Amino acid sequence: MRPSGRQPSDMRAVTLERNVAMKAEGSCLVAFGNTKVLCTASVETSVPGWLRGKGQGWVTAEYGMLPRATGSRTRREATAGKQSGRTQEIQRLIGRSLRAVVDLEALGEVQITCDCDVLEADGGTRTASITGAYVALCDAIAWMDERKLTKGKALIDSVAAISCGIYRGTPVLDLDYLEDVEAETDANFVMTGAGKFVEIQGTAEGAPFSRDELDSLMSLAEQGIGELSVMQKSVLGA
Repeated sequence: MRPSGRQPSDMRAVTLERNVAMKAEGSCLVAFGNTKVLCTASVETSVPGWLRGKGQGWVTAEYGMLPRATGSRTRREATAGKQSGRTQEIQRLIGRSLRAVVDLEALGEVQITCDCDVLEADGGTRTASITGAYVALCDAIAWMDERKLTKGKALIDSVAAISCGIYRGTPVLDLDYLEDVEAETDANFVMTGAGKFVEIQGTAEGAPFSRDELDSLMSLAEQGIGELSVMQKSVLGA
């Protein structure tokens, strides 16, 4: 039995709430159970120096955890003067995942920055961030379309992410914190709405995992991301 009482293939309750940040071009408050992330998408009419004059845009991301997102207060990284390696790795993953479904030439010479701020952390913050940031990104691009700032259809697919793992010998979907700290294998999957893989991260925390176990995790991820894609389309009215 999982600590939450869920079946192996059950996700936590997932919600996606749009337009929660009044001043951002796109925003979404995403919740996977007790994990909550505020995602905002900001449109900037400039691109990084290395992209100037190349006729294409850029999508990037920043990620951070609020001090009391965890059980005890975590010091703000700004006060330490640098980001942790974990933070840098996660925000790069979010950026890569979003760019996988954007036609950067159709976007035009603008940059969209998706900020993912973790309000509550109970496992799966990176996967929740990707799932919510996509919704915020959609609204930001729609804002651009209304003002004729894009050169064409910039969004080519949807993207979502989910965690899976082997917990007490059983492959399970969408790990919460209690499962994550005890899991023998921890994996994150990022997929498009069309069912293509953007990224797979998998680590044996204890005993190595088999190919059959990896296949089981992949099947769970495909199921979960399929459900998330439906939720994204519903909340966006697509």
